[in-house]
Amino acid sequence: MSGTVLPGTPIAVDFWSLRRAAGARLFFLSHMHSDHTVGLSSTWSRPLYCSPLTARLLHRRLQVPMCWIRPLEVGQSHVVGEVTVTLIDSNHCPGSVMFLFEGTFGTILYTGDFRYTSAMQCEPVLRGRHIDRLYLDNTHCHPQRVLPSRALATRQAARLIRAHPQHHVVIGVYTLGKETLLVDLALEFSTWVVVSPWRLEQMRLLELPDVFTAEEGAGWIRAVDVAEIRWDTLVTWNTLHPTIAIIPTGRPVKVTHPNIHLIPYSDHSSFAELREFVKWLKPCSVIPIVKGDMCQVYFQEYLSSAPQVLPDFKVSKPVQESGQRPSQRRGLKPTGLWKRAPRSSEPRGVVYESPEKSTEELEVFIDVKVPQDNCEPALCSKEGCTCCRGDTEELSGEQLGTAGAASVSTEHLATGFAEQYLLTPLNVLKQNSSQTFDQMVEDFFRKGDTP
Repeated sequence: MSGTVLPGTPIAVDFWSLRRAAGARLFFLSHMHSDHTVGLSSTWSRPLYCSPLTARLLHRRLQVPMCWIRPLEVGQSHVVGEVTVTLIDSNHCPGSVMFLFEGTFGTILYTGDFRYTSAMQCEPVLRGRHIDRLYLDNTHCHPQRVLPSRALATRQAARLIRAHPQHHVVIGVYTLGKETLLVDLALEFSTWVVVSPWRLEQMRLLELPDVFTAEEGAGWIRAVDVAEIRWDTLVTWNTLHPTIAIIPTGRPVKVTHPNIHLIPYSDHSSFAELREFVKWLKPCSVIPIVKGDMCQVYFQEYLSSAPQVLPDFKVSKPVQESGQRPSQRRGLKPTGLWKRAPRSSEPRGVVYESPEKSTEELEVFIDVKVPQDNCEPALCSKEGCTCCRGDTEELSGEQLGTAGAASVSTEHLATGFAEQYLLTPLNVLKQNSSQTFDQMVEDFFRKGDTP
């Protein structure tokens, strides 16, 4: 998976595993390549932010309900929760964007997959901007990855085609990307580019120039899935008509047939372009997006020495467990996280507020006092602290009626005891031996039974 949960923020980018995205509340999609949508499907049920073009592709290809898709205009700043985000064209594929995040965590630029051009230095939102963290597309972050510009690579492909005037041309592409190359070659040679019906539908969705057709034989350039470019298909095509195949890629590929040609056309930044980008941007730190490929050493000399806002690693408010709206969850009983048969006849347990944000609904336990952090019952002398008191607060019938929950008006809330022994999210690092725990259990309930 190419995605990331940004530490110290409520943000996840291209990351769709809710189980592993604890604390993330804001989900962003940079583009529609399959390695960035792992785990994203029609069952997704949380707000998702992306560019308008990616929003259309997302709904069409993965059937994500439109009610959860929040398209944000590229080049404009948007306030999403407590975060300000600006989308910037990443020059990678149709709909792809970089995200500039601003908040109490500082300023973060997440490039996603991108192909740097000097024109990016004209982006108003980036000029003179202090960047605390740069999440960088490091696909080609190695000195040996020397790539020409896409314009030069397109001319190289045109020269190859002119060198085979009697051949048909088959170009291998992925489901999304390289459309500009296809359009340029179609206009250069005044021919239709033949594609499959589903790809033609997508080209129209992308609002590209009218150079594509699904009619077989209408043109002598065809675009197929890159997986079709192999030895056996080249043999078959050449028995029907002389054919060459072109794979536009910046990655090393094993060639299995003499009529397969590699063109260094890449939608990712070259090593030299990455260095130029970081040198111009001068971030405080660089974090590679492609895991396991540490490339920071190549940019050390370009980093800013200005003070950096470090991430706050406090536990963030967890993501909601379901996509239901607050109005759909009313009337649900609070869940007890710890139960034990007490000596007292009155039920005891631990209850805490739901993580959901809802201004419409009053929670049952809104008036229950929470003990102060880092409070030890045996040592506490803070004024107003309830951690070492035997008394508990009771919820009135009126409160219960308002919240619509089951009656718990006589239930004592053992908040102080629960806080010390990991029964609430507070003081999660405290550890106690089983012997101490058992002794404190007995003492606690004995105190509760004392009149």
